[in-house]
Amino acid sequence: MKIVYSDRYAVDLGPHIFPTAKYAGVQEDVLARGLAAPADLVAPAPATWEELALAHTPDYLDKIRHGRLSPWEIAQLEVPATPDIVEWFRLMAGGTLLAARTLLRSPANGGPAGATARGAGDPRRRWAVSVHLGGGFHHAHADHGEGFCMINDVAVAIRAIQQDRLVSRVAVVDCDVHQGNGTAAIFAADASVFTFSMHQENNYPAHKPKGSLDIGLDNGAGDEEYLEALAPALTAVMASAPDVVFYVAGADPFEGDQLGGLSVTRDGLRRRDRMVFEAARAAGVPVAVTFAGGYAVRLADTVAIHAATIDEARRALLDRNA
Repeated sequence: MKIVYSDRYAVDLGPHIFPTAKYAGVQEDVLARGLAAPADLVAPAPATWEELALAHTPDYLDKIRHGRLSPWEIAQLEVPATPDIVEWFRLMAGGTLLAARTLLRSPANGGPAGATARGAGDPRRRWAVSVHLGGGFHHAHADHGEGFCMINDVAVAIRAIQQDRLVSRVAVVDCDVHQGNGTAAIFAADASVFTFSMHQENNYPAHKPKGSLDIGLDNGAGDEEYLEALAPALTAVMASAPDVVFYVAGADPFEGDQLGGLSVTRDGLRRRDRMVFEAARAAGVPVAVTFAGGYAVRLADTVAIHAATIDEARRALLDRNA
């Protein structure tokens, strides 16, 4: 299992609730506990402007490239729009794209032709996972940014791997506490991409564009309600016959999250991850993981939730030949 990470992820957002320190914390934790080896880590390059243009409009890219966002657009973005931050988002998009390309070009998926050239045999034995210790910026729309998200890295990666002809059909399983409004809007008219979001209904964003499948949970929903809603949704996702799943594994459904209003425990989130990986493995669909949100009062909780996602991916890989 390849893990995409860069030391440059520790960008300074100033006084901000988004904990960029979590990226290094997760990397250090998984190495210290033997969940990954240093050789498993790969560093990305920034996505090119041409790659970003696969999911974003020329006018919007020109604005962020040349520092021309209006004060209102920056306020909607809710993070600084400095050149350093622009490059950080480009690097994050490159990380998600690298995770997808590494996954689909791996021997487990038929080599260079990826998911479209799988050989015969049990698909569970060919199943694979890659993890990006970043990304999941699902509020970015084609023509503007929102909610800490300047570039929609998942949308960029989907468009790029489709252009590479590595895949035809794609599914997004978005389990951040906030609805993936940007992703839903970008793919609203695209039948080749199935977008599923399970989120807290009474939370950001106020306007929630319709995806292929949306589940809005009530305030305070806990483990059992959360997991009971997830199970049939995963069946519907796999029924869409995707060649790859992008799993947006937000840590913010956690009961101790500052920007969430659900009551899912750390164990519940681990069970969530296990359900996603088991459903994809049973269908023989490779999974590219991104991390998205996580704003627990204690940074250690956010790090532990993300590290547990990696642990569950590793366990699912070990179990695939059982």
